Amino acid sequence: MSAPSFWFRPPGLISTLLKPIASIVGLAVQKRRQCTGWRAPVPVLCVGNLTVGGTGKTTTVLDLIHRLHQRGVVVHCLTRGYRGQAVKGETPLRVDPARHTATDVGDEPLLLAAAAPCWVSPDRAASARSAIAAGATFLIMDDGFQNPGLHKDFSLILVDGAVGFGNQCVLPAGPLREPLMTGLAAADAVVITGQDSCGIQKSLANKVDYPILKAALRMERSIVSLRQQKVIAFAGLARPDKFFACLRENDVIPIKCISFPDHHAFTASDLALLSRLAAQHSALLVTTPKDAVRLPASFRQKVKVVNVELEWADIASLDHILDSLTERMPRP
Repeated sequence: MSAPSFWFRPPGLISTLLKPIASIVGLAVQKRRQCTGWRAPVPVLCVGNLTVGGTGKTTTVLDLIHRLHQRGVVVHCLTRGYRGQAVKGETPLRVDPARHTATDVGDEPLLLAAAAPCWVSPDRAASARSAIAAGATFLIMDDGFQNPGLHKDFSLILVDGAVGFGNQCVLPAGPLREPLMTGLAAADAVVITGQDSCGIQKSLANKVDYPILKAALRMERSIVSLRQQKVIAFAGLARPDKFFACLRENDVIPIKCISFPDHHAFTASDLALLSRLAAQHSALLVTTPKDAVRLPASFRQKVKVVNVELEWADIASLDHILDSLTERMPRP
């Protein structure tokens, strides 16, 4: 399902009618925040958001893993494993890309596990203990900002520059997972991903006293090879239009753009449709890494996967955050 359009308009009748439920959701999150989580003996960096939907968390985590590896850090990832059928109960599961599929553990954990050891479980503290026992000296949480089970040493909040905080109402009246000021107060820095067309940086200037970073989303250089080709783009993301827009910004004009729901499990009929369109237009199928891991291996070979990377506007501020966290790592 896609996000309701009224979430991104000034509050109106529907948002007003849903406010009583939103108040209950907001109070529940505020109560959870009063819980004290387990404090790990290694640094814990959380990459989360205040809204539902895609803000680039996994792309950001992959970028941070790379930067920590350059510092010689043994980093492990912790995530929930959304919709993963092998994620049972509270027992942490270490993702094995050679054995697990997106159906088993979810699509994002497979992407993360290709870069660093990744543990899936709704119990973040249990995952943290398992990761540390396996040798982790630094932990990154992909999502889980509202989860109180594990103490966070530093929380980065990501905001999509195209939509911001929407109508600034809490679910289901708006896209916020918790009241805006409650979430901002629990964060240590904000990262605006993509172009700040909503004026987020200006609106937050008087609300927070911590860094506001900006990171542009850039497609990998191999995208130039697609500029002279007919392509059919497809994506099952929270906001697939972002992927299609990114292609156009790189002078790749798809013949067709096909949207699927976020975390969509591709069916045989979906694959047949894509194959038929590609043959009909003599076009190349193009998708995202997150979608590719949900495709059967045999079909994946027919698809061009285009990676998206981050380009930080102020890399010095990010380096300062990572350096201050790595200084807290236990010494051998």
